Amino acid sequence: MQITFWGAAQTVTGSQHLIEAASDRILLECGLFQGRRAESYAVNQQLPYDARAVDVVLLSHAHIDHAGNIPNLVKNGFRGSVVCTHATRDLCAVMLRDSGAIQEENVGYLNRHRKSPQPLAPIYTLADAERSLRRFAGYDYARWIPITRHARAMFGDAGHMLGSAWVLLELTEGARTARLCFSGDLGRRGLPILRDPAPLPEADYLILESTYGDRLHPPVNEATLDLQRAISDVVARGGKVVIPAFAVGRTQEIVYRLNDLVNRGELPDVPVFVDSPLAVNVTEAFQTHPECYDDETQRMLHADADGSVFGFNRLTYIRRVEDSKALNELDGPAVIISASGMAEHGRVLHHLRHTIADPKNMILFVGFQAQDTLGRRILDGQRYVKILGDEFAVRAEVRRIEAFSGHADRHELLDWVRPQARRLRGVFLVHGESGPMRALAQGLTELGIGDVRLPKRGESFEL
Repeated sequence: MQITFWGAAQTVTGSQHLIEAASDRILLECGLFQGRRAESYAVNQQLPYDARAVDVVLLSHAHIDHAGNIPNLVKNGFRGSVVCTHATRDLCAVMLRDSGAIQEENVGYLNRHRKSPQPLAPIYTLADAERSLRRFAGYDYARWIPITRHARAMFGDAGHMLGSAWVLLELTEGARTARLCFSGDLGRRGLPILRDPAPLPEADYLILESTYGDRLHPPVNEATLDLQRAISDVVARGGKVVIPAFAVGRTQEIVYRLNDLVNRGELPDVPVFVDSPLAVNVTEAFQTHPECYDDETQRMLHADADGSVFGFNRLTYIRRVEDSKALNELDGPAVIISASGMAEHGRVLHHLRHTIADPKNMILFVGFQAQDTLGRRILDGQRYVKILGDEFAVRAEVRRIEAFSGHADRHELLDWVRPQARRLRGVFLVHGESGPMRALAQGLTELGIGDVRLPKRGESFEL
C-alpha cells in the first residue's frame, strides 16, 4: 500500500493524493493549483500520473483547489467515478462549468495580448467540464460505499462548506487491511448554516489539513460584529466596501450574517450587491440542500416568511454584465461582494480597479489569501498592484476579518485528532504552508503520535 502526494504538499492549493493498494489506484481529490500564472498553467495542464490508470476519485468538497482539475483528468482518459456527497455533486455542476468558461476566457485574453505566434490552449473547456460531470456519483454521509474490488469508503460531515466531508478509506491487500482517513478541509465548531464537524473515526493513518496549524481564530460570533463595524466605518465616510469572496460558502455566509444584522436593525442603510453569476447559482444550490443545515439555520428557515436565509430587502443579486458595470458608476456608499476570493479573476477585478485608489473605500478580505495571488499582495501591504494589466496605487483601506475562516485553527485541529491520537500509526500533513505545518506537527507529537510526516510534492510513502 502506497500513497503519493501530488498536490497541497507544503502549499494550500492543488489538492491531489494518489493511493495504490492491490491493483487499485484511488485518487483523493483533483484540485487546481493556484499561484503564479505560468507555473499554475504548467502544473495544472500536465498531470503527473496516467489518468487512464486511475480507478476512482474520492472528493471531499467542491472548492476549486480540491475539485477544479477533474475535467482535465477526464479529458486525459479517466473513465471511473467521482464519488462525493450529493451537495458536492450539485455544487460541482455549477463550479466546474464556470471554471471551464474561465479557462477559455483567460486563454483567449492571453492569446490576444501575447507576442508568441504559438497560441496557448485552455487547461480544459466548458465542454470538457460538462463531460466530466457525467462521472459524478453522489452519496449520503455515514454509509459504506464500495469503490473498488479492494476498497470501500465512508463520508463524515467536515463542517467546512455545504456537502464537505472527511473521507474514511478502508483498503485491503492480501491479508492486510488498513484504514486511512483524509480530513479534507476541516471546519470550525459553531459556524453558521453548517453542522459541526463529525468526530474523527478510528483509523490507522490520517491525512490532515494544516492551513492554520500555527494560529488561533477569534470566536466565530465576532465575524458578524467585525462585518457590521467595517460597513459602518465606510458608510460614515461615504465610501464603498469591496469584498472579494469565494462564490461557494463564504458569499452565502456573509449574506446570512448580513440578513441577521438587518433583522436586528443593526446594519447601516446601504445597498448590498452580490456580483457573481456563480455565487447566484451556488446560492440556489444551497437552497436545495437544507439537509446540510445546522439546527439554528433550520429554525430560521422555518420561521422566515419566504423560506430563505439568503436574502433581504437591501440585497440585489447581479447576473448580467451590464448590471455589473453599472455598479462602478454608483454614487454614495455600497457593499459589493464579488468573486474570486483571492482576487485572481472574475468581476471583482473590475471593482478593485474602480475603488482601490480612493481612501474613502475599503477592500475587506474574509478568506485565506494564498501566496502570489493579487489578494495576498494587497493584504501584505504592497503599495502598487497590477490589475488587468494596469498599475494602481493602493490607497483604499485594507482590512481583514480573521473570524470568518472556514478552516479549523490549531486548537480545533488538535482537539479533533486527540480522541484517536494513540491509535494512529502515522499522520501526513497537507494543505498548509511550511510554518503552520511544522507547528502543527509539534502539537501532534505532543499528543503522542510518533510518526508525523510533511510530504513534498511527488513524495511517496508505504503504509
